[in-house]
Amino acid sequence: MNNKENNRTPLLRKASKTFLITSIIIMILSGAALYIYTKWLLQNEIEEELYSEKNRVEHLLEQNPELVGIPPIITAEKTEIAQPNILVDTLIYDPLQDEIELFRQLSGTKNINGQNYMITVRAMTIESENILFAILFTFLVVILLAFIFLFYLNKSRNEKLWKPFFVNLDRLKSFSLRSNQPLSLEDSEILEFHELNREMEDLTAKIQIDYRNLKQFTEDISHEMQTPLAIMQAKIETIINDIDINEAQFNEFSSLQTDIGRLKKLNKKLILLAKIENNQFTGTETTSINTTFKETIQNIQELAAINIKLKEENTIEVPMDGSLARVLCNNLVSNAVKHNSNNQPVLVVIKDGSVLVINSGTEVLERPDQVFERFYKESKKRDSTGLGLSIVKKICDYYGFTPSYRFENNKHIFQVHFVV
Repeated sequence: MNNKENNRTPLLRKASKTFLITSIIIMILSGAALYIYTKWLLQNEIEEELYSEKNRVEHLLEQNPELVGIPPIITAEKTEIAQPNILVDTLIYDPLQDEIELFRQLSGTKNINGQNYMITVRAMTIESENILFAILFTFLVVILLAFIFLFYLNKSRNEKLWKPFFVNLDRLKSFSLRSNQPLSLEDSEILEFHELNREMEDLTAKIQIDYRNLKQFTEDISHEMQTPLAIMQAKIETIINDIDINEAQFNEFSSLQTDIGRLKKLNKKLILLAKIENNQFTGTETTSINTTFKETIQNIQELAAINIKLKEENTIEVPMDGSLARVLCNNLVSNAVKHNSNNQPVLVVIKDGSVLVINSGTEVLERPDQVFERFYKESKKRDSTGLGLSIVKKICDYYGFTPSYRFENNKHIFQVHFVV
């Protein structure tokens, strides 16, 4: 799994995370709005009460000019200077509480019976602050509980709605074109899921039919080609051996025979690939990779002029078909011998559950990421089919092995990590 897949978020977690973040933002914004609005209402209420209280004091002064009020809540003093109404916050010592308290104060003069009076009325703001925080706290607790309830309700509801989707996703992951069983998806009451299931079932059914037809065609054409190729090669050999031909004709027939041999080799490899893809190798005997490489190196060494060295640091035994193990080893070593430069030794290293096949080279491949693809080749050699390494990749995929390639210090390094 690559880094992009590791960074992806599951659907339900993403939806829950979005709901949670949105809920927090809504709760913060609504709490701030409630605080500001409630504070404004309470302050207006206090100011209205102060103006009402001041009006009552003015009426009392009309009846009793000697009224002095109830300090420090209400005071009335004679003055010569007229002053408009002023609203301010002030700190005043409250002897009943024996502490300094915050008050909202309204003061202004009023001419009563020809005499100016400075009337001051005050209201303690602590009570309004307590009411404000009580309202805000209650609101936040209620909305928090509501969001928690809705979060789990939404999560459980989403899990129920999306359950058929996840079940069908698992079935798609386990679906194989090689299987004769059609894809069967769990139906859903959601219209879009129902339509998606129907389209996926139709699509996979068509793909299975096309795959079986293509597989049958590949098998048939590969087998049918073997006989005419063998006949052609036999007739050419007869002409070369029995008929008097000149040197130019001999060279032409020899070239034609080489091409036919190359076609036969290509055909055999295509048949092998088809057999691997069709699961025709069911043998799972315990196979020694060390022994298989030793036999392969010995066979190739007799035909190649290049020295092949084997370095064994541990032993590898895996459950796999013995013939596929020989093909795997033969293709890796043959590829290294074929593309080796400067007649340097080819090195095969077996260590840490892996096999490294190393040959010298002058430059890195132009497209190393495509080295295991079918018919990919950078070599100009005519006898190269471009299928050897793709067969290696197909065998590794079949058994869960991991092939890789890298170029270091003028060395081509092909590595296969075996699951042991």
